[in-house]
Amino acid sequence: MRSLPLTFCAAVAAATVAFPAYAAPAVPEPGDPGKHRDSGSVSVSPAAASPGGEVELRTDACGKGTSARGGSEAFTAEARFTPGGGKGLTAGARIRSDAAPGAYEVWVTCTDGHGRATGTVTVVHHRRPSPVAPVRAGGGGTATLATDEQAGPGLPHAATGLALGTVAVAAVAFRGARRRRSEHG
Repeated sequence: MRSLPLTFCAAVAAATVAFPAYAAPAVPEPGDPGKHRDSGSVSVSPAAASPGGEVELRTDACGKGTSARGGSEAFTAEARFTPGGGKGLTAGARIRSDAAPGAYEVWVTCTDGHGRATGTVTVVHHRRPSPVAPVRAGGGGTATLATDEQAGPGLPHAATGLALGTVAVAAVAFRGARRRRSEHG
């Protein structure tokens, strides 16, 4: 029974690896196609990420260029490269939450049209999914209430406090009167 889903997943992964041309988005060719040769590399860190995870991209394909754009079928949106600390351009990208496991091509095109690079990112699935967004923790959920603009207790709180105080005073007075009667009587 379990071999059917496993066979299906293996077939999908094999198709993804075997036909990367169908998975790669079309890149518009600015200017002369002869000028548009691979002139660098793209490094992806981490090289393997799970759906919903983030990766950092770095390329040296643009030389002294100041920007580039890139993408992959595995990413939620196009990556915009800007100068990074040191040599090259950097960008961040998020893996689509519905990305199937497998290797995906990552492409980068320099905005001046004179540089291009490709690389690979691998999507893996973990058995225990990790949360994509931070969990609201601490304060038992009262953190949102603490941000409300309240000057202090209102009339209902004051009335409740006054009623409870009156009951407490009456109970103490009644008990004290009973003790005095039992001592004298």
